Amino acid sequence: MMSGKKQIKTKGRPTLPAAARAGFAFIVPLVASFFFTAVARQFTASSRGNQVEHLPFFAGLGIVSLFLGLRWYGLPQMGLRGGRPLFSSIAFAVLGWTALLIFRFYFITIRGLDSGLDEFFYRLLFEAFCVQIWTFGLIFRSLADWRGPLTAAMASGILFGLIATLRFQEAPEIPAVSSLLTFLLWGLFYGLIRLRSGSFIGASLVQALQSFTVWVVLTPDLTNPGNNFPALYTATGLAYIIFIWRLWPKQEEDYRV
Repeated sequence: MMSGKKQIKTKGRPTLPAAARAGFAFIVPLVASFFFTAVARQFTASSRGNQVEHLPFFAGLGIVSLFLGLRWYGLPQMGLRGGRPLFSSIAFAVLGWTALLIFRFYFITIRGLDSGLDEFFYRLLFEAFCVQIWTFGLIFRSLADWRGPLTAAMASGILFGLIATLRFQEAPEIPAVSSLLTFLLWGLFYGLIRLRSGSFIGASLVQALQSFTVWVVLTPDLTNPGNNFPALYTATGLAYIIFIWRLWPKQEEDYRV
């Protein structure tokens, strides 16, 4: 039985104890994000859109997490890897995207096709990359040092799911329980992708594509009474559970930290 705790070597960066790094990794980017948001409110109009509202928050997470991660670990150990880890990450994440699209076409009436590359780049850079460099980059790596890689994957995945529920607001009309459970499973799925592939870049790219295709290109008709969002998210959540089960590491050699 694996304990999920494995000693991780941090090359040449013996700055703080592992527990302190984990605490700073959670608190400092979050504080910076709320600070950036407060400052941005002084310079933007009160009637701004969802993107402008959340952009300073996501930017704060990304910038501070990147700075701390480079100081403590370096790019490869933060999950910024190309090559095989990148393509493995993409392949796993595409499974989740495909499942969501299939169930959405079955359960939800699509209002029409929309476009907007600015929306896609917003989702790629801020919702996907900035959030994941905090959760699956800095926090994952810090927790892996302190409590082990499996614990890091679970904790960072739950945190990602909570951020997605509170900040992405892709469909506020969806019942809270079904959306919360599905977002948490989505986060655990991505946490295991980070653990098994060693990279979060592919998952962040697929996350942006998933959000863009589901909520921008294939805009749902939220006024249609025939829509069954709870069934959609229950089915998607079950698919995520299967993917999580298949990705669950069987031995410590499966870790790619």
